[in-house]
Amino acid sequence: MKEKILEHLKKGHEYISGDEIASRLGISRQGLWKHIQELKDSGYDIVAVPHLGYRLESSPDRLSGMEVSHGLNTKFIARKIHYFDYLSSTMDFAMQLGMDSAPCGTVVIAESQTKGRGRLGRSWFSPKYKGIYFSLILRPEIAPSASPILTLLNAVSICESVKNICGLDARIKWPNDVFVNGRKIAGILTEINAEMDKINFVVIGIGLNVNNDKRSLVAQATSLKEQLGHSLSRVALFQELLRRIEDNYILMGKEGSGPIIEKWRNFNLTLGGRIKVHFQDRYIEGQAIGIDSDGSLLIRKDAGLVQKIFSGDILHLR
Repeated sequence: MKEKILEHLKKGHEYISGDEIASRLGISRQGLWKHIQELKDSGYDIVAVPHLGYRLESSPDRLSGMEVSHGLNTKFIARKIHYFDYLSSTMDFAMQLGMDSAPCGTVVIAESQTKGRGRLGRSWFSPKYKGIYFSLILRPEIAPSASPILTLLNAVSICESVKNICGLDARIKWPNDVFVNGRKIAGILTEINAEMDKINFVVIGIGLNVNNDKRSLVAQATSLKEQLGHSLSRVALFQELLRRIEDNYILMGKEGSGPIIEKWRNFNLTLGGRIKVHFQDRYIEGQAIGIDSDGSLLIRKDAGLVQKIFSGDILHLR
């Protein structure tokens, strides 16, 4: 009901009478007043004037379903949103939802995580109301071996949304890190539930530093606020990111991985440089020469042999 009340309040900047809202929604004036008070307690600045009604002055920068859904206009991404003030891990919750047949595009978002994680079991610090921490369930019709392309797709989507909203030049370090001016702003974690030749579902976890203060950032990390010099709307950025993910996912479904890889090349930090990769308990050193159609990295070793790497930690040597 609160979502429907907000829809009416967000339609314009004029006052709307309580009688009109209550009548349209089929509730009593007392019931409406109770919901209005709950919205105020959640941070919505709603002014009430006798004989005029209610007017929404401002909304909190919260990533609730009410805020994210308003004006999102996606086809399937984030049509279902699970929102939490605190959650141990959006990945764990989304994995369970995936096993419970949650639809493609389902989003789990938390304002803060107590056990947020990245690749290789690393933790992801998630200060409350500062960043964007969410997991997305996808059900792509691709082979399990091609799943790395989804990490690239989401990295591209982050770069595009940061460019569109902030005007910043974001770059991708293969396979899952996004940087601005040499410092990390985002990480991506991809986990799959699959059979031998079929993906049941994929969960993509993204952590993006938005309004984080410098003191809350780990070494070598940054936030969009630090880069811009001011805070920005997490809701607007999150909505843009969800739209870009959907557009790129549809593009991949229609035209394959080629267009996604081409976009990735335009944003990448890795190709052409000499790198050292920790892969399968050993180190591989050489030149990063390309990306395969499944999203894996191609490295030419000093002896001339080309090695295909599906995942690993990269050190850029020069």
